Amino acid sequence: MYTQRLFSRRQFLGQAAAGTAAAAVGPLIIPACARAADGATAPNARVQVGFIGVGRRAQQLMGLPEDAQIVAASDVNRKRLEALKAGKGKDWRIYDDYREMLAAPDIDAVVIATPDHWHALNVVHAMQAGKDVYVEKPMTLTIREGQIMVETARKHQRICQVGSQQRSTAENQAAAELVKSGRIGKVEVVHGANYPSPWECDLPEQPLPERLNWDVWCGQTEPRPYHIDLYLPRAEGRTYPDGRPYGWISYRPYSGGEMTGWGAHGLDVIQWALGMDNSGPVEVWAEGEGLKAPVSFRYASGTVVHLDGKGPGGGALFEGTDGTLWIDRGEYKLKPKSRRAGKSESDNGPENTYGHLENWIRCVRSREQPAANVEIGHRSTTMCHLGNIARWTGRKLQWDPEKEEFVNDPDANSYLQRTMRAPYVL
Repeated sequence: MYTQRLFSRRQFLGQAAAGTAAAAVGPLIIPACARAADGATAPNARVQVGFIGVGRRAQQLMGLPEDAQIVAASDVNRKRLEALKAGKGKDWRIYDDYREMLAAPDIDAVVIATPDHWHALNVVHAMQAGKDVYVEKPMTLTIREGQIMVETARKHQRICQVGSQQRSTAENQAAAELVKSGRIGKVEVVHGANYPSPWECDLPEQPLPERLNWDVWCGQTEPRPYHIDLYLPRAEGRTYPDGRPYGWISYRPYSGGEMTGWGAHGLDVIQWALGMDNSGPVEVWAEGEGLKAPVSFRYASGTVVHLDGKGPGGGALFEGTDGTLWIDRGEYKLKPKSRRAGKSESDNGPENTYGHLENWIRCVRSREQPAANVEIGHRSTTMCHLGNIARWTGRKLQWDPEKEEFVNDPDANSYLQRTMRAPYVL
């Protein structure tokens, strides 16, 4: 049974210290692809990329721009790694322990497509090792993890792109600008999808697949028995009799449910279009009880957001004093209330994962901030977490977006972080 622990306390501290020391040598660790000095890689060299996690979503992200190439990959599933190497990854190095891959000096950047409960450790370790990062959404499992990731990116001056690809989609960019420029007037109400919160896992034990390191997969969570419908993100569509989907995205120890799954897209669009990328709402409450109770937010401007099912899953419906705007993934529909506000217009196109990766690689070279940088990802994912916490506490909560804490509410603040199982700790 392949359950050997890969994380020793000594290794963990030693490698973290080594990464910190490396970053302290100078104000910025420049990737090899961006250096041009005696013996250094020329600026036109391809960005060398490693992958942490090589499952379904990771393989969708492997079509990198021409000026980048994959040179290594790591995963807790050795059989999956070897199958990938035998196919498209014949020239790749493969690792059971992603930290060994991060120690490789020729790797400039990493793509992280692990389950949500692994994102924070993967990102922090990569930044400490001097690597730039593309991390799948949602960026975090808890609000505190996001704060640490932002702090680490600032300290080590790393480029971090969060996988909210609508930020690199032309139609979404145009729609967000229509809202921000006042085309529909003052935004009074926003309607979004009613994303469900996660529930507790109750799956029975199944035989552990050969060469899958399940203890490491469990990571910061308390280990529970393997089951394929826990291991897979959405369990290939399998559901409980009442329609609730299986998969780790649905279970509280590993994810925030679809509130952080699809909600990371929809609520990001709301934050973006309202010009709140560096802030957030000041109040949040659930309209009733249960994991599907509608949730509402209020911003200091007076704009109210209702996750009531009246908006699309990948965006929102904005109602302003001069019109309405429907934004979804790669699509928008503008309906002014009067001729003075202009004509109706709409546009739609495909989602733009490739363009989002292209934006990231360009920023790895230029050191400019990418379209969905770490602070944007943190603030948008925080809004998702606030929605879950409102349901869990069952009362109206006051949120301070500057201090990033609930106002005079120790109980609500206890949800900002969770105990992480040693040695999988930040």
